[in-house]
Amino acid sequence: MKNRKIYMQTLLNGIINENPTFRLMLGMCPTLAITTAASQGIGMGLATTFVLAGSNVVISLIRKIVDEKIRIPAFVVVIASFVTIVQMLIKAFLPALDKSLGIYIPLIVVNCIIFARAESYAFYNPPLLSLFDGIGMGLGFTVSITFLASVREIIGKGTFFGIQILPDALPPMGIIAQPPGGFLMLGLLAFLVNKLFSIYDRKQKEKEANA
Repeated sequence: MKNRKIYMQTLLNGIINENPTFRLMLGMCPTLAITTAASQGIGMGLATTFVLAGSNVVISLIRKIVDEKIRIPAFVVVIASFVTIVQMLIKAFLPALDKSLGIYIPLIVVNCIIFARAESYAFYNPPLLSLFDGIGMGLGFTVSITFLASVREIIGKGTFFGIQILPDALPPMGIIAQPPGGFLMLGLLAFLVNKLFSIYDRKQKEKEANA
């Protein structure tokens, strides 16, 4: 029971407490570049989740046989291997997604979210915990960029998953789908999310104090 609670806390940590996009502000390059459509957000998020989970487990398994001096090159080899696998799968089964994401799939190799978890967590923790950490961080990234992409697509293009949802009488704000709009919406959403979390944290502390 205790172990199950630890695993669940590790999983939720990446989704809520250490959300890589809105709380840690990591992986900003793909976040701003590909969040112009909800489908791209989900595609990039799930690809990153696969790489995070797989690389975390392998790095955790080899942590005792890899010298600390060469851990960074070892991380690169492991992460690049999983990125190659996911890139080949996307090319084979989702060519439209591969075309829309373009260079950002191979660039997952240098995504700072993956390196941060390899360096700060997987290299010092057992495989199962590392797996849950990778899945949690990946899902947190997926939810965040899909949310951001959905808002930008609806406001900037008037569509959601490519389906027109805004009436003709309400023209879309094209700038939101452009780079300046990406910075603007990321800043606004990050502010709102962190504000909500701060209120939640304060209420939790008050509840614990009164218990």
